[in-house]
Amino acid sequence: MSILAINSGSSSLKFGLFDAGACEPLLAGDIDWAHGDRERAQLTLRPRDGQPVTSLLAVPDDFTAAKAAINAALGSGPHGPHGNSSITLVGHRVVHGGAEFRHSVLIDAKVKAAIEGLNKLAPLHNPPALKAIEAAERLLPGVPEVAVFDTAFFAELPAKAYLYALPYGYYQLWGIRRFGFHGLSHAYCAGRASELLGRAGCDLRLISCHLGGGCSAAAVRGGVAVATTNGFSPLEGLMMATRPGSVDPGILIHLQRDHGLSLDQIDDALNRSSGLLGISGVSSDLAQIEAAAAQGNPRARLAFDMFADRVRSAIGALAATLGGVDALIFTDRVGERSAALRAAACEGLEFMGLRLDLERNANCGADADLARGDSPARIFAIHTREELMIAREARRVLAAMAGQ
Repeated sequence: MSILAINSGSSSLKFGLFDAGACEPLLAGDIDWAHGDRERAQLTLRPRDGQPVTSLLAVPDDFTAAKAAINAALGSGPHGPHGNSSITLVGHRVVHGGAEFRHSVLIDAKVKAAIEGLNKLAPLHNPPALKAIEAAERLLPGVPEVAVFDTAFFAELPAKAYLYALPYGYYQLWGIRRFGFHGLSHAYCAGRASELLGRAGCDLRLISCHLGGGCSAAAVRGGVAVATTNGFSPLEGLMMATRPGSVDPGILIHLQRDHGLSLDQIDDALNRSSGLLGISGVSSDLAQIEAAAAQGNPRARLAFDMFADRVRSAIGALAATLGGVDALIFTDRVGERSAALRAAACEGLEFMGLRLDLERNANCGADADLARGDSPARIFAIHTREELMIAREARRVLAAMAGQ
């Protein structure tokens, strides 16, 4: 009896198989095409009692990627340890839940239609999640599925944090507000940081930086989100792999009015050809950009510097919102793996009590404290566990329904 958690992202699909009783991990895996070549995506499987196994496979579309992940969990691939009958529940990460979904829900036709209605607000994320739901329905007929929403962690933001300074009627009539994203990651990392500090349940002031294909930073006080850089859609905030982050909206009006770009052209540029890719001209993958910068590519160096600058600025702004910071967290692919980015983002933050130990930073493992011994605030690199959060939420929803 196990729970399959599927985490569909813009440049990867992560999945995990968990024991249904204690949510202990049985198998973890991911399919990664951050390098841009979906015909040679990297599949990595990490069995609980075995060594990681890596192979290449073609995942030309999101449905194929989801099928490959499910088949690996089912054991129909060469390395999967489990059979079909063991999966009794599936949980899906869905990035945008809008105003309708403030909590995780059991998936039915109405829920799928509502998620699809939000596709235009998260075009890189909600459609892949729907494809994963479709793949699970196809391969696991009759198995209940639960949608776990990234936006739910930010459902209780105060009005001063979620409202835009637009005509108030836009909010009243059309629900225009800040939603926030990467909520599963921020929630897990805030809880884990509290454990590492030995201050669970205390009124800790935490800044969590989720840096991957998509990026956001969040201010968390006492385990509750009070501010975030993402907004109405995942476009706002930090510079990202292929998205620009916050831009002057006047630029978009200018591009349409004076240069004749259509709304579809602008939408495509904002979602698929901006950010690290747009500036560097090299890649959307920061690791490749760092390598190109080291070889003297000036645009790659500029992209790296811009990215670090945006992260640093967000940290400063969120610290002001919190009135200080007890711990800074870096997580996800870039946040966990790039020592250079962490060092650049922390440069100049000593006045806030964030003093990075360069040696610890260069040699850190999962859930490591990277701050100097004399640092008033701690700096953590935490391995995010979104799949675990998905499994726990899916189990909670099913248990709550059984108890009704």
